[in-house]
Amino acid sequence: MTDFDEFFAVAWPRLLRTTYAVTGDRQLAEDALQTAFTKAYAAWSRVSRADEPIAYVRKIALHTALVQQRKASARRETTVRSMPEAPVPGGSWPSAVSSEDGLLERDEVWAAIAELPPRQRAVVVLRYYEDLSERQIAETLGIRPGTVKSQSSAALSTLRGLLGDTTNPTVSRVRGER
Repeated sequence: MTDFDEFFAVAWPRLLRTTYAVTGDRQLAEDALQTAFTKAYAAWSRVSRADEPIAYVRKIALHTALVQQRKASARRETTVRSMPEAPVPGGSWPSAVSSEDGLLERDEVWAAIAELPPRQRAVVVLRYYEDLSERQIAETLGIRPGTVKSQSSAALSTLRGLLGDTTNPTVSRVRGER
């Protein structure tokens, strides 16, 4: 793809779902994506020649979002799942971002994933929702493949506990398929 507008139109919805699934905060996901796409646009001549321009933008977006979450955590801010007033359409985890094929639907698995620490959530989303390899996840998050394995193992163990599953959860359950 050489046309940035075309790339943006194709990549934005997919990356919004992924970034939102990692952060659990639609505004944070949108802000991170805006930053990532701004950087991609500024370097479009180089980015468009890359094998996977979407991986470049995903990496920036997730890095930006995770840094912002750490900053919020350091300020002792916490994200709440629902506001005291009546909910607005598209406003609470995990239904704020949905797709026509229902990949992000309100269910117990996504609620459990939302309980994971940010890096573990990122690893689970990238592995089982985006279907990236350990190497690709390591590159995206700027960590070592061994860290991806340990974060994934810890996350799956936590999910087993949260979901009451003492056996190995299937990939389809993590993806939200039934």
